Amino acid sequence: MKEIMNAKRLVVKVGTSTLTYDTGKINIRRMVKLCSVLADLHNSGREVVLVTSGAIGVGVGKLGLKERPKDIPGRQAAATVGQCELMFMYDKYFGEHGVKTGQLLITKSDIENEQRRTNLENTFEKLFEYGAVPIINENDSVATEEIVYGDNDSLSAIVARLIHADALIILSDIDGLFDDNPNENPDARLIPVVSEINDEIKALCGEAGTSRGTGGMITKIHAAEIAVGAKIPTVIMNGEAPQDIYKLIDGHSVGTIFLCE
Repeated sequence: MKEIMNAKRLVVKVGTSTLTYDTGKINIRRMVKLCSVLADLHNSGREVVLVTSGAIGVGVGKLGLKERPKDIPGRQAAATVGQCELMFMYDKYFGEHGVKTGQLLITKSDIENEQRRTNLENTFEKLFEYGAVPIINENDSVATEEIVYGDNDSLSAIVARLIHADALIILSDIDGLFDDNPNENPDARLIPVVSEINDEIKALCGEAGTSRGTGGMITKIHAAEIAVGAKIPTVIMNGEAPQDIYKLIDGHSVGTIFLCE
């Protein structure tokens, strides 16, 4: 736990299902708490990066659509509307604590192209120097399968690796990794520590995520695998109570921690 406690540069990922209600509208209470906690960690001297999902989901709610569009143009259009709303609210809630934010919309080519990756690294470093919190999302408004990672769990790990983060925290709609499906088995037990991500661990992941999000436990395990491979300890924890990040930082066992080999 010492790596988490002493982490100076943190990447925190929050998903659509954590940010929104079943209606698709933003869960304001939870978002306010999340911004408050991250602003406080920033004020304590840590460098915080937020990787956020939710643009399409929020756009669907704001546009009054009955469901997430199945066609690419529909999802792109919803993303443009939702991203505006998301950043407006993040800027407002971080700003109430005197913390500046900066938006970065990323595609796979921004990471894979050497020059663009260098430019991205330089932008991150300047944002840290200026005391701003970078807020990251995939660029869903131009998204096609060829140019995006497809889930922000993987993107958060790739960003953590890019900026040499000290820890990655993935906020989920579940407490962590269980030895069985807790929605079906009331005796399922939380696995507090994973020292190796092997086939047995991957077999516990089950199916993909909610109707509002694109992820699930399997994408979170994949993200942990990327981060741990770069010597970045990773925690999957429930985002319902963002203030539990304090417990994690204070050295308490929260969620599932994936240790570096």
